[in-house]
Amino acid sequence: MMATATMEDVTLKHSALALLVALLWGLNFVVIDEGLDGVPPLLFVALRFILVAVPAIFFVKPPQIGWRNVVAIGFFMSFGQFALLYLALHLGMPAGLASLVLQTQVILTVMVAAGLLGERPSGRQLIGVIVGTLGLGVVIVGHSIVAPWVPLVITVGAALSWAIGNVLSRRAKAASGLSLVVWSALVVPLPSAALAVLLDGPDVVWLALTHLSGFAILSTLYTAVAASLIGYGIWNSLMARYPTSAVVPFTLLVPVIGIAAAWLVQGEVPTVTEILGGAVMLTGLATAVISTGNRRRLLEVPRSGAGAEPQRLDPVGDKVDDSLR
Repeated sequence: MMATATMEDVTLKHSALALLVALLWGLNFVVIDEGLDGVPPLLFVALRFILVAVPAIFFVKPPQIGWRNVVAIGFFMSFGQFALLYLALHLGMPAGLASLVLQTQVILTVMVAAGLLGERPSGRQLIGVIVGTLGLGVVIVGHSIVAPWVPLVITVGAALSWAIGNVLSRRAKAASGLSLVVWSALVVPLPSAALAVLLDGPDVVWLALTHLSGFAILSTLYTAVAASLIGYGIWNSLMARYPTSAVVPFTLLVPVIGIAAAWLVQGEVPTVTEILGGAVMLTGLATAVISTGNRRRLLEVPRSGAGAEPQRLDPVGDKVDDSLR
């Protein structure tokens, strides 16, 4: 008899990975904000993604999804998202608030996925996303009095770019999330560096490069290794395996971690509104992720040929990515 594994067992492992990503990304906002001191934002983006791509491209095979997909995902998920986010932080967007506003990508991702991929979230997931987004709205409204509007709008633009990248990653279904992160990172350094020279001037860029502080270097290493290679490597693999609306709600934890980190490191004390909004977001996350349908079993489908090892498919019809196990 063929051995089977419950979907619940797999979900526990992948949920733990998604929670790790939320932690890495939540801390990332403060790390970026601190590291931007004395470094032009777009130059900082270029440095980050140089380290993401090199030397990893010499050891990681290119993703077999076509170069158009690699470039498109790199443009939206990496270049668009982080060029706008770094610029917003440079212009005065508080790190804790940025971690909140960026999560508008949750609803934007579900909307874009519904339009481009035909994915429809279940009623339970839709309620969870709506509740989580409402909680996010409570926090944003409560904090908007002290937030400059230009950086706020730029951060929303970063969220939209991330959402488009999410959907493109889901559609491409790269077998290796790490491979996609590494090779799509090649899209970022040249346009980022060129824009840095254009906007800040070659003298400013050269001065920053020759006078990088120790913290700027450590910040770049964290964002490249922890947030990008590890974080997005896991994220892209989860996006390829599960429906977008099942994965994206985990990112509602990111602003909770981001606010806590900004509070501890930068003295950005959360208000009662932020705490209440965070609690609502956690409720939405639980509603969206915990589903009675998780107990369905993985299907065992034998490959063609006598004695072939069975090939497992998950309930949404995608091959199980054993690299995540």
